[in-house]
Amino acid sequence: MTSQRAADVSPFIAMDVLERANELEDVVHLEVGEPDFEPPARVAETAIESIQAGNTGYTASRGKPALRRAISAYYDRTYGVNVDPGRIVVTPGSSPGLLLAMAAIVDPGDTVALTDPHYACYPNFVRTVGGRVETIPLRPENAFKPDIGDFEAALEASTRALVLNSPANPTGAVMDGSTLAALSRTASRTDTTIISDEIYHGLSYGVDDHTILEYTDDAFVLDGFSKRFGMTGWRLGWLVVPPAFVDAVNRLMQNLLICAPNFVQDAGVAALDSPASQLDEVRDRYRTRRDLLVDAVTDWGLDLGYTPQGAYYLLVDVSDLPGETLEIADLFLEEAGVAVTPGVDFGEHASDYLRFSYATDIESITEAVDRLERLLERTDVV
Repeated sequence: MTSQRAADVSPFIAMDVLERANELEDVVHLEVGEPDFEPPARVAETAIESIQAGNTGYTASRGKPALRRAISAYYDRTYGVNVDPGRIVVTPGSSPGLLLAMAAIVDPGDTVALTDPHYACYPNFVRTVGGRVETIPLRPENAFKPDIGDFEAALEASTRALVLNSPANPTGAVMDGSTLAALSRTASRTDTTIISDEIYHGLSYGVDDHTILEYTDDAFVLDGFSKRFGMTGWRLGWLVVPPAFVDAVNRLMQNLLICAPNFVQDAGVAALDSPASQLDEVRDRYRTRRDLLVDAVTDWGLDLGYTPQGAYYLLVDVSDLPGETLEIADLFLEEAGVAVTPGVDFGEHASDYLRFSYATDIESITEAVDRLERLLERTDVV
């Protein structure tokens, strides 16, 4: 018999859409956040050299010292923050880091606060460790950025953790430093531990990224190599751990995950050592794609209401179109060959929205825009 824990895990609709889209021909994929660029050349070269050198066995569970030092140096040069390598745990992707953080913080019945909209999988991590989900709305009239008053009203002594995400999936919203500082103070007053998902750092347009570590050491930080370095399949991330949790997280890592792949960790060092100009080029490409998609949505007469400042997503209000968002996404896929993700995947406050990813190439986005424009004109739904 399936455990209740497993039964409580909801589907990841974006992946369901991807699976269905892959069964069709000539589909433009705007449903998943899969970067279309290769990692810096030195990444693959380093991995091959490491394999040839025999680096295929276990490493220390926390990760190889060279990579942990490289991650520490990254925080110093990027944010001016001193992070002791002893607080860094290398993980096989950032999602395992979230599991470690949840397991270290949350007991059965504890409350974990999430923003709404939020990354689709967050509630399932909470449920997996026996926690209860509480949501705090992010409003479109505020460009999906936090209203500190909402957080002050929602967080209380029984709230065990607060999950933040900036740049955000699915909205592309970016929190500024004053907001993160205020949230840090609010969480401290209620003894709530912040888990800050910073996997899209480096992919912001015209604004600066700020890590929660600029404002507190008592927070977990998730990050990794998938998004900014195009290394989704390499499965390499890290977790910065508050000093009080280091020993507990190390024990969890030893027992649940053992270690990240040895030679992939060496490739991670090469990624962090790659020229900053390479990331600048990636960011410029994403900005161009974002602008194309924002202009198209406006031309269709749909309500965007904000300009995403980071990541590679748009959350588009389609409440003026007939049908539920699942039905509209089906229409886009079946009639136009364009795959997008229904907003219901991202929380109650996103149920009238569709998420568009502009992680794919400009030619594919242009084709998707043309197809959807023809569909919307033909069906007269806008």
